[in-house]
Amino acid sequence: MIYIAGMDDHADQIRKPRADAVRNRERVLEAAKTVFNAGGPEASLEAVAKRAGVGIGTLYRHFPTREDLYEAVYRREVEQLSELAEHLRSAKDPVDALRRWLRSAVEFVATKKGMSAALALTFQSSSELAAFSMDRLTKAIGSLLDRAVAAGQMRADISPEDLLRALIGMCYMHDQPGWQSSVLRMLDVFVDGLCIQTAAKAKVRSAKPAKPSAKRIR
Repeated sequence: MIYIAGMDDHADQIRKPRADAVRNRERVLEAAKTVFNAGGPEASLEAVAKRAGVGIGTLYRHFPTREDLYEAVYRREVEQLSELAEHLRSAKDPVDALRRWLRSAVEFVATKKGMSAALALTFQSSSELAAFSMDRLTKAIGSLLDRAVAAGQMRADISPEDLLRALIGMCYMHDQPGWQSSVLRMLDVFVDGLCIQTAAKAKVRSAKPAKPSAKRIR
């Protein structure tokens, strides 16, 4: 084999993306998340490029098709939720950790709703993507649910799949502007309902005096 000076450096440049290219890709993905989360007629690729501060040509170099961008954003969101679950496993309060993860998942669903049509086509052509997301999300929420159950703070007759279905159902029942705030309120009520009421709390509640009935004034 004939060795040419600088050949290894050139090969490294081919194998490794330039730092600015990596930064541009991340900026596009972060911008796409924000734009798709907002939804509406402004959720265009041009809006994504503008928010990322790159030209539309740069966007297409990283993501040749609209579906490529949607899938990349979706995978990135799933990965971030998995990482968040891992981080929250060390939280002091397991119920609060689960609640925080679910609230972050609402934002994930909002982004997904902003690109639902394209993702539907992507899911139809890629069973791997559907399996990837379901596996990661189920494991993430399951790890947090198991901690809350083991701590005796949450009922044990609910599965990770049950939680995911409830979360998605709440999100897709609301389509009006401001729907995320409504879902977050419902989510808090839902999580509170799954918590096991301790004997101490029950005793405190039962010890509260009943409100006096209003007397009729003659």
